[in-house]
Amino acid sequence: MLSRVALRSVAGQQSVSTTLVARTSATSTEIVGVRDEKNFPRPVRGEPGKVRLGFIPEEWFQFFHSKTGVTGPYTFGVGLTTYLCSKEIYVMEHEYYTGLSIILMVYYATTRFGPKIAKWLDSEVDKVETDLNSDRVETLKFLEETIASEKDAQWRAQGQELLVQAKKENVLLQLEAAYRERLMNTYQEVKRRLDFQLEKTALERRFEQKHLVDWVVTNVSRAITPDQEKQTLDRCIADLAALAKK
Repeated sequence: MLSRVALRSVAGQQSVSTTLVARTSATSTEIVGVRDEKNFPRPVRGEPGKVRLGFIPEEWFQFFHSKTGVTGPYTFGVGLTTYLCSKEIYVMEHEYYTGLSIILMVYYATTRFGPKIAKWLDSEVDKVETDLNSDRVETLKFLEETIASEKDAQWRAQGQELLVQAKKENVLLQLEAAYRERLMNTYQEVKRRLDFQLEKTALERRFEQKHLVDWVVTNVSRAITPDQEKQTLDRCIADLAALAKK
């Protein structure tokens, strides 16, 4: 467990430096253009690998599996320890028992307090990572709000274009209405003048007819003598008397 804590601490420090470098490169890249997330993904904080017996990496056991099977790593460890002790390469002096007692205490402390310490260190690493990414998150949020504002401004600009187009159409309608009004005024004026000429012609014709009738009546009256008038009157009376008898 302590080895895992140490590995996580080292990984946290490496992730901090990597994040700073990535942020610097990202800042310089974003100044030029948009970051290529596909070809150049952002670095992710690495997690330490699995361990056995609290400190032995899993890769060491996987190395023996293809050659000795599952029990090979344990057999190798026990055999190596037996060989070192039997050949007195590793002498069991009084420091050995001190080390053995220390190992037992470390194992107890690891099993008892290791998970809590690991959890606390993980929370600290997450806190550091969150603090480092907070600026980036705020910048992304600000840029997203800016993009939204720009899209809203573009939408409003499109609305202004529609409004200007509507105003142009309104002006064209007003011009068309003025043209039609002037056209109607011209028509009415021409019709009034034509009606005046028609009435004038009809009046002149009536005056000519009346004058002609009066002239004919006057001349006819002048041509009739008193004797002809008397004869005509007598003839009319005779005709009326004849009609009365019938």
